[in-house]
Amino acid sequence: MNKLNCIVVDDEPLAQDVIESYINNINELTLLKKCSNALEAFEVLHTEPVDLMFLDISMPVISGIDFLRSLRKAPAVIITTAYPDFAVQGYELDVMDYLVKPISMERFMKAVNKVIERYTAPVAPPQKQTVRVDYMFVKSDQKLIKIKFADIEYIEGMKDYVKIFTRERMIVTLHTMKFFEANLPGNEFARIHKSYIINLDSIKSIAGNEVELQKQKLPIGSSYKENLLSRI
Repeated sequence: MNKLNCIVVDDEPLAQDVIESYINNINELTLLKKCSNALEAFEVLHTEPVDLMFLDISMPVISGIDFLRSLRKAPAVIITTAYPDFAVQGYELDVMDYLVKPISMERFMKAVNKVIERYTAPVAPPQKQTVRVDYMFVKSDQKLIKIKFADIEYIEGMKDYVKIFTRERMIVTLHTMKFFEANLPGNEFARIHKSYIINLDSIKSIAGNEVELQKQKLPIGSSYKENLLSRI
């Protein structure tokens, strides 16, 4: 078995160091990065192959639970927290285990073994329960901004960045169009052009190779038209 790539997401340096020392004593694990907040973790998850995330719940700006809910493709997760009252929420999101600080090495090993068993099991693990999430986080101006799917009218891809047009504002992000295709719910959004993704609920009319939204008219690419028409 290859080593499992881990990240630690915790705003307390002492807690980070404790978990790091435990990881360093387990041959099956390797630590990629220690993150102090969800923004740092968000970047790592989209640039590195992460197998396991040790996630604190009580963090500034975005809680661990909200951050986890926002991820459409999360790695295996072990919650680490000083607050046992959040256990139910954690298990609703199908986390592997829930560790209450201070964490002993023995309890840490028990949680990690669950993850190792999942990755080494000869049969596919049970499917995760589907949790309805109606929002996503995007990075913009050194912040993670929460955007509800229903508020997005359309997304425009530029050369080096993407514009998200919501019902109230425009947000610029360096995420790619492929990122949005992978993270937006496919039953609610459709790509209509190499430069545009639209919210299907925003369509007012379609005429020829043009779609009229609530606030804008956009071109429909010839290779995307058939798919769009089959969706409405």
